Amino acid sequence: MWKTKAMISSPFYTEEHEAFRSVIRDFTMKEIVPHVAEWEQAGEIPRELYRKGAAIGVFGDGFDEEYGGHGQRDAILRMVMLQELCIAGSGGVIASFFSNYIGLPPIQRFGSAEMKKRVLPPCMTGEAIAALAITEPGGGSDVARITTTAVRDGEDLVVNGQKTFITSGMNADFFTVAVRTGHDGPSGISLLLIEGDREGLERTQLDKMGWLSSDTATLYFDDIRVPATNLIGEEGTGFDAIVNNFNSERIDMASQAIAFSRACFNEALDWSRERKTFGKRLADHQVIRHKFVEMDRRINAAQAWCELLSWRMNQGDNPVAEIAELKVQASTTFEFCAREAAQILGGASYLKGSITERLYREVRVQAIGGGSEEILRDLASRQLGI
Repeated sequence: MWKTKAMISSPFYTEEHEAFRSVIRDFTMKEIVPHVAEWEQAGEIPRELYRKGAAIGVFGDGFDEEYGGHGQRDAILRMVMLQELCIAGSGGVIASFFSNYIGLPPIQRFGSAEMKKRVLPPCMTGEAIAALAITEPGGGSDVARITTTAVRDGEDLVVNGQKTFITSGMNADFFTVAVRTGHDGPSGISLLLIEGDREGLERTQLDKMGWLSSDTATLYFDDIRVPATNLIGEEGTGFDAIVNNFNSERIDMASQAIAFSRACFNEALDWSRERKTFGKRLADHQVIRHKFVEMDRRINAAQAWCELLSWRMNQGDNPVAEIAELKVQASTTFEFCAREAAQILGGASYLKGSITERLYREVRVQAIGGGSEEILRDLASRQLGI
């Protein structure tokens, strides 16, 4: 068993945060860590895990209490929760387990009272799963180019098109789907709730390099009839809702990348203290110690920035440029630490069952998901007026 690196002493954590950290860590060690290899083979996590997570309050952050949530979002609490779940060293588990947090916020913010009452409570209790469906085969980061259409026909919208790389795509009960209801460009995009049992919806699971325990899918919409009351917010306002959702997704992914960097650090550190080369422990070689110092330096810098931006979000700030920069910083830190940990572990990092082996395969999806490094650098430069 391996340990998490001690958290940096921080003024942002309260007694409530630390108590919740302990609850989530115990949950992770008991309910996730022993099963990761099994779930990687299965290509999904069991529904029972959602129910167990709901029982300790995993899904309520940022959702109204009347629907089973905890009320206003606490970005620090979310970061604590994510990073403790990341102890398991599996991005695939986190991706599917947390898909509610990218699929439900538009419904919480812009959905009708009837829609919230129908969708949020079963997701809060872990009985239902929500997913976000934005990306299409013809484009990912360029949201304005969405081609999936929703055409009015009386009181219904008829949906045709495809979505791909959809996290929880095979098992989700509700999809928040970006569709084109109007002309070309951002103002022609709407968000639509599509239930998973609608006639005309087909799903195909994707075979991936990493995130093996996440049921990622391509969705096919073939003349699906959806009542117009399933529009999330006003018609034509979907683009702004999607963009608003990205900030939360990006800081969550940054939190994960930092925690996974720490996971690689810890596994390599444990190995270096046990492995002997040329008559002494691997950790006693200066070149190896320097690798750990460089990993530690980058992890601590990214963690401190993540804590600060999470605190600012709790104060009502919306630091778009800095969150974009943080996500790049965190993903490059993860890439560096995964490589250095693999170098230290040597052949052991190439064997299935190693945390570093699993996370090494997940570096790229952490760098691309939520906006690639190139997209985020460009976004930050424009936000900064450069």
